[in-house]
Amino acid sequence: MSGRFLKWIGPIVCIAALGGLGLYLLTLGDLEKADQTASVVGVFIGLSGLAATLYGMFVDRRVLPTSTPADPEETIAAAKKALTTLVAQQWRTEASIRSLDDPEPIPISWHLVDDAGLMDHPRLVGEHLLTFRGSNGQIPKLAQAFRKLRRRRLVITGGPGTGKTTLAIQLLLHLVSPDRDAADPVPVLVPVNGWDTSAHPRLHDWLAVRLPLDYPALTAPQFGTGTAKALLDHGHILPILDGLDEIPPPARITVIAALNRWLGKGDSFILTSRTIEYAAATEQAGDVLTAAAVIAPAVITPISAESYLRTSLPPVPRHDWNQFWAALHDGSCPGLSRLAETALGLWLIRTVYITSTTDPAPLAQQEATLRAHLFDHLITAVIDGRPPSSDPAEHFRPRTRWNSDHARDCLTYLARVLRDHNTYDLAWWQLAQHTISHSERRRFAWQAGIAIGLTFGLVFGLAFGLVFGLTFGLVFGLAGGVILAVDTWFTEIPGYIDLHLSGRTIDLIKYVQSARSFGLTIGLVAGLGFGILFGFRLRDEFGLVGGFGLGLGFGLGLGLASGLLISSVDAVISWAEQPASSTIATTPLTSWKADRTLTLLRVITFGFATGVAAGGAVGLMKGLAAALTFGFVFGIISGNHHAWLVYLIAVRRLAKNKRLPRRLMIFLDDAHRLGLLRTIGPIYQFRHAELQDHLASPLSSESSSAAILPNPENAP
Repeated sequence: MSGRFLKWIGPIVCIAALGGLGLYLLTLGDLEKADQTASVVGVFIGLSGLAATLYGMFVDRRVLPTSTPADPEETIAAAKKALTTLVAQQWRTEASIRSLDDPEPIPISWHLVDDAGLMDHPRLVGEHLLTFRGSNGQIPKLAQAFRKLRRRRLVITGGPGTGKTTLAIQLLLHLVSPDRDAADPVPVLVPVNGWDTSAHPRLHDWLAVRLPLDYPALTAPQFGTGTAKALLDHGHILPILDGLDEIPPPARITVIAALNRWLGKGDSFILTSRTIEYAAATEQAGDVLTAAAVIAPAVITPISAESYLRTSLPPVPRHDWNQFWAALHDGSCPGLSRLAETALGLWLIRTVYITSTTDPAPLAQQEATLRAHLFDHLITAVIDGRPPSSDPAEHFRPRTRWNSDHARDCLTYLARVLRDHNTYDLAWWQLAQHTISHSERRRFAWQAGIAIGLTFGLVFGLAFGLVFGLTFGLVFGLAGGVILAVDTWFTEIPGYIDLHLSGRTIDLIKYVQSARSFGLTIGLVAGLGFGILFGFRLRDEFGLVGGFGLGLGFGLGLGLASGLLISSVDAVISWAEQPASSTIATTPLTSWKADRTLTLLRVITFGFATGVAAGGAVGLMKGLAAALTFGFVFGIISGNHHAWLVYLIAVRRLAKNKRLPRRLMIFLDDAHRLGLLRTIGPIYQFRHAELQDHLASPLSSESSSAAILPNPENAP
């Protein structure tokens, strides 16, 4: 439980007690009775607040137990193996969704550039440079050429949509194949736009921070701390830096300088960039990337383009493609010829006209606006061309039937949000940061405070009277709302619940033991409060000494038992919270579901614990009310992962304003399976940066419909 939150409870309780007791005194005519009652309740509340405050101070000082690997080399080897498995799972799924080999790879030939301004001296790059030539259908050959480079450094260049990232993914998949050399590093693709060289001058320093975000399994307790850094320091990571052209020109220069300055002889990498932007960066930097081979794609010929598209068509096409073939070969439509020269162009043609079985006649009639024309029809084509089915291979969940116009509006809104924040990464837990201002967060905090206050008020009203209970509850809730307004929920990453005991039993025992001091402290002080309260109730029947003796004995026993129970629950939850599974590749949807499950488990366990504790003190029904109230509140505010709650707040707000669908993650998962989005770990990106740029452009056509909702035909 957050130490900072608990340290605030003392002042909050004092304020609540003063306000409640003041109103209580003013509303009762019998001042002597009111004074006695107010004193009892005030002592109880004050002691409880003191206990929580002391624990808050204690939490900030205590160090939770962590696993210490017995053999660092074995631990690194295990982490490397786990990372290899996760990377392979992730990108095999992504390659299948992108149809990289269906029915065959797009025919792109790659060759070394013949430009001294782009590539280092040949003798520094490698001895077998002439062999660095091949196509996307010859990935083993290209991978072998990469391995023969002196330092295994490669820059993949090309124009927009020429298949740079596709080649990087194909190389990655080959390098993590089962027949790979176990000594080879694990290729990990990361967008270079996240590298701030001012904060992390060395590539490895940035990757040590970035990799645990993309692959949270690296922070699992069995690997100890600093696993990503250890893998990098031992040369077990091959960074694939995607999209140098997607960062501002000054940043490109600093990236090139940082790579040359800090990478050692044994450090390898693969970098992708548009040719023009890379050439400008090397010229302004006054140097090329040391010992890096630079390759570029050849233009796809009309014959190769026709062969690929004919293979993608059924043996007997539904429409006549002869006019298209003629325009492709005779050059009568220059826009079509330029489009068919790139991998992106062939993918757009295939998706919009072949997959959706649409008449290709407009393709031979468009000119300068041909690419924009295809982007405009892309979303409709993939949604209408691949209707939902009950196929169990569809992730065990059939896709939703979305209205294509509404889906386009939703994706357009997201593209513009990303553009406004200068990023291509769509992280679901950052949606609130991007769409909710600080003033709106504060307003939400006050609303949440009132809601919590009313709930607390009803529960306290059962025990201490409705007027006092509501007053105390409202003051407590509003003060809690202030804390929510300054909390760090909006910057937290997703979490995962891991209840497996195998290899973690000792850690669980250590966590529970570390919580005993809290349980004893809170139990002792709360027990004194219970004892005083019960003593006043029993003094008329057993006398002053007997009543207080029985009350203190029962109160201390109940308080200590309750404190130990609740502290043990808090310890178990802290032990079970993990950044992610170490065996299943993290995707946006799995990380979202995992954080949701973690939140629900906290609510249930805290509800059970407080219900048992309160039931012994105030009876079954009041205990049930306490369980529902305190379990819900403490289950939400405890723990270190609140990403799902913040996401829920943002999505409900945006859905109310008709910006996004209420079931946003279902929509994004469908868009990914349709090929409109891609994933890198738990982060979504648009399938092509050009698609995001097109949707975010003010010239992009928008649907006239304001509602962003799924088709009522199959609304979730």
